[in-house]
Amino acid sequence: MSTIKTRPFDMANHLGSEEEITEYLRQVLEENDPAELAGALGDIARARGMTQLARDTGLSRESLYKSLSGERAPSSETLFKVIHAMGFKLTLAPMVIPP
Repeated sequence: MSTIKTRPFDMANHLGSEEEITEYLRQVLEENDPAELAGALGDIARARGMTQLARDTGLSRESLYKSLSGERAPSSETLFKVIHAMGFKLTLAPMVIPP
């Protein structure tokens, strides 16, 4: 009997274009979960290269892996550094509340 080998799903392997990355991040932001946002930023960082992000933020790779693991919400300072270094900006819009 043959055995099927599988690997855990890693979103970083499925973020091949800037459009996919932007849409992924947009969807995650709609969830309003800081830990999930951190995890998504970690996925994007792995897809683009964690070493370059470490250089751009001035944070160590180890610190970024921990902060962007999705297991906890990193500090707002770290989130803003990462978001800025990735070339994104946050914008606000009023929530549309149904009547």
